[in-house]
Amino acid sequence: MRDTFVATTTAILEEDPRTALVLADISADAFAPAMRRHPDRVLNVGIREQLMAGVAGGLALTGLRPFLHSYAPFVIDRAYEQIKLDLGHQNAGAVIVSIGGSYDASAEGYTHQSPGDVALLDTLEEWTVHVPGHPDEVPGMLWAAARHDERVYIRLSSQQNAAAYPGTDLKVVRRGPQNGAVVLAVGPMLDPVLRAGLDVTVAYTNTPRPLDVNRLRELVTDEIVMVEPYLAGTSSRVVSAALSRVPHRELHLGVSRAEHRGYGSPADHAQWHGLDPAGLRASIEAFLRKD
Repeated sequence: MRDTFVATTTAILEEDPRTALVLADISADAFAPAMRRHPDRVLNVGIREQLMAGVAGGLALTGLRPFLHSYAPFVIDRAYEQIKLDLGHQNAGAVIVSIGGSYDASAEGYTHQSPGDVALLDTLEEWTVHVPGHPDEVPGMLWAAARHDERVYIRLSSQQNAAAYPGTDLKVVRRGPQNGAVVLAVGPMLDPVLRAGLDVTVAYTNTPRPLDVNRLRELVTDEIVMVEPYLAGTSSRVVSAALSRVPHRELHLGVSRAEHRGYGSPADHAQWHGLDPAGLRASIEAFLRKD
């Protein structure tokens, strides 16, 4: 996904003179050719993520469309105040593209992990959040974001599904029993859900904000399980509001609030948080038992 982001954003910079890119050292080497061709629109502020967000807000106020990029904990957690003030409070738009996800960079330790990034943005107004599950879903998101002036967060990951599902609508990937449970997987959580081998309807979205609530209402008749690659329960408010007139039960699975201090691999962290196929199967089966 990161390579796709670099290639697509480089192409956007070539074709759209309104587009700008602000970096804080991360991926600066990959964007070196673009920086040489567009030194006035590709800026590297160094390891100053708060400044990166502030610069992006200023560029947006001049009429440019800024993209800013770093690891999720640096570009969201560390720069949250500047995102709130320099973008949100000024009603300025930007496209934030992160890498690292919740624990992709587990070998770097907790400093490079951000399971709470989407929950943080949920405290602010009018953010579109894309969580692609495959590299082929990324270009469309980037090109679409370049064509307007709203606030967009694109959360890239090294974890990916075997197949791409382009578009931002909620899709049914596998049908289960009629009026049975629905499991909604976000981004790279689709393949682990499918591999859990449950007899349920499996739906998919790469755009949890705004969530396709109309399609969700069409699907859910009783039980809904939301599986997200970030903090468990992040979408509980959205799902509950969408289904407020539908008698139903909810289960929200994701990264737990307990910090796992072992470094491990991304696969280890998925297992520790119950987000591997076996863990998902155990949690969902326990929820679906009626006795």
